[in-house]
Amino acid sequence: MDRTDTDHADAFAPPSDTAGSDGTPPLELAVVGAGPCGIAVGAAARRMGLRTALFDQGPLCDSILRYPTHMSFFSTPEKLEIEGLPFVTSEKTATRKEALTYYRKVADYFQLPVHQYHRVVDVSRQGQAFRITTLDSAGREATHLARRVAVATGGFHEPNLLGVPGEDLPKVSHHYQEAHPYWRQDVLVVGGSNSAVEASLELFRAGARVQMVHFQHEFDGGVKPWILPDMENRIRAGEVGMSWGHRVQEIRPGSVVLRSEETGDTKEIRNDWVLALTGWKANPTILGALGVPVDGETGIPAHDPHTMETPVDGVFIAGVLAAGHDANRIFIENGREHGRLIVDAILSASPSDPDGA
Repeated sequence: MDRTDTDHADAFAPPSDTAGSDGTPPLELAVVGAGPCGIAVGAAARRMGLRTALFDQGPLCDSILRYPTHMSFFSTPEKLEIEGLPFVTSEKTATRKEALTYYRKVADYFQLPVHQYHRVVDVSRQGQAFRITTLDSAGREATHLARRVAVATGGFHEPNLLGVPGEDLPKVSHHYQEAHPYWRQDVLVVGGSNSAVEASLELFRAGARVQMVHFQHEFDGGVKPWILPDMENRIRAGEVGMSWGHRVQEIRPGSVVLRSEETGDTKEIRNDWVLALTGWKANPTILGALGVPVDGETGIPAHDPHTMETPVDGVFIAGVLAAGHDANRIFIENGREHGRLIVDAILSASPSDPDGA
């Protein structure tokens, strides 16, 4: 694959912290979020010679960084690739570590200007452009100008809370990293997703005493098919306890109370730790401030799926954000395509002037 066209090197210079106030021309496209789908938008823009930059409140690919340490992806490597840059792995599927390495290399290859640890606190219209205000890790404010904005902030802003007494106890977590801290501990895993199943299996093999609870009577459809039989065997053998058709009613310092969805009966089980792996919500704050309608029921921002542009001229969305509350509908393998759709839409709007001036 050819490297990014060096004829446009001047258009790729990272913006200064006072972009727009010192005569620096506005970015053609500012990307809010530097996860895989945000990177895909930036890479597509760079390939086509558009001045761009990415802004993220954390490090590159913060969402992947927060995945379990020993996680492997469901998708095969070629479905995680950005702009055709090969993703070579040691096994059939990529590990978390391999993915982090790959996306760093993508950012390096396309020379993406990534402003890490720059939280976007405001995006507002300023004439024909948008003024983006950020705060860095030291609390310093900076402003940047861009003609268009793509919001790719992902779906991991805040967890789906259980909403029960005791959820604020220190022993409750909505995030699972690895099993070792739970050796010889009584752990309740809440949920029936792939994350809940994988965590439960790791915990069991690390010597934790694992109980699961799920309000349905079967696991979610997104559970990896090669681990589902393993989980089912552990349950049948009594090695992992399972409370189907139950919800958590109360979390206590040394126990958890579960309630049957069918009968309303309750039972109390011994417990040291609760891992509530019930999914996460996207953050629509930036889109709301810009006036982008968000469906109250689905959480999906209004947008054209062919261009990813919202009803607000010059504002696009990319990645998991476009799935609303159903985060399992968009993964890297289909969210990465949004970058090319956005860039094609920008170039189509100004066919005679790729810089959009």
